[in-house]
Amino acid sequence: MATIKFTFEDPKIAPKVVENVPEGESILEVTEDNDIHLNHNCGGVCACSTCHVYVHQGEDSLEEISDKEEDFIDRAINPRLESRLACQCIILDEDAVIEIKIPDQSRIIGHEH
Repeated sequence: MATIKFTFEDPKIAPKVVENVPEGESILEVTEDNDIHLNHNCGGVCACSTCHVYVHQGEDSLEEISDKEEDFIDRAINPRLESRLACQCIILDEDAVIEIKIPDQSRIIGHEH
């Protein structure tokens, strides 16, 4: 089962490691199941950019980015090359080790976890 390491731009939030994540789950689902705050105004259907995250390790273990996802990432706050939408990051490798940085959520208006 996969291991996901979460870090946060907000220095007040301690890093968190989630182990035993099954293949087929999205990063957004992992945050929801483990009480990790990540906005998701559209409910996880790739219709906004509020679940924007940075993938620092394990990109190859996630479903490939789509054109639609790229379009929404362009609307995110401070997009980078390693930007993804957590709702679209489906884990494909049960042995994956993935490192995710969650941007500061205080500037996003919408669904509160």
